Amino acid sequence: MSTSVDPERSASAGEYVLGTLSPAERKAFEASLATDTTLQAEVYGWQDRLLGLAQRVPPVEPAAAGWASISAAISDKTAAGSNGPVPANDALWQRLRRWQFASAVGLAASVLLAAVLVLRGPLQAQDGARFLAVLQAPGDQRTGWLVEATVGGQVRLIPVAGAEPVPAGKALQFWTKGEGEAGPTSLGLVPNDRPTTVPASRLRSLGARQLFELTLEPETGSPLGRPTGPILYVGRAVAM
Repeated sequence: MSTSVDPERSASAGEYVLGTLSPAERKAFEASLATDTTLQAEVYGWQDRLLGLAQRVPPVEPAAAGWASISAAISDKTAAGSNGPVPANDALWQRLRRWQFASAVGLAASVLLAAVLVLRGPLQAQDGARFLAVLQAPGDQRTGWLVEATVGGQVRLIPVAGAEPVPAGKALQFWTKGEGEAGPTSLGLVPNDRPTTVPASRLRSLGARQLFELTLEPETGSPLGRPTGPILYVGRAVAM
């Protein structure tokens, strides 16, 4: 039985609670979880941080037009002669599950960040210190990505709202900027539909209020070494 949880396994426990592990990662994690009481305690801790905080936020009723569209889509399928149960992989239900999951993740992560900011404030980064950033769309505050970063370790960019549409000839570029730094640092081009990991050594610094953002750039990346396209998602890190 394990006697401690290293930062990577703790991060996996957080992703397990958020639901961002891939099916294969989730299966492997649950196999360890079944016999590792220390890992079980870590999962319970993440549940307390994320799910408990989210429950304090009043529920928001979706727009009536959204429910009308869902009802119409279901009615269309029934009229088409489907008498059996709707397949689990039906496109409509996939979209509904993604919408529900993205909303829950965004709510839980946003509430967690707010609580950490109030209770902890800025912290000095040390080796092994961990940070989390929720990246949201500037216009409507949609949560699209999470950033997990460990000093001396790795930075992980994780999509939480499905694949981000990227026009032909364009690409997503990942940027960061520490407090007091003159300009942003590129962390490279990233895929629009799966997690990306980069070594933390590529960052000039890593600490609380570190800025992370995704911009839309030419498919070969920004030609100027700084963002040239629109900011799609942006957020600041807080210490965990």
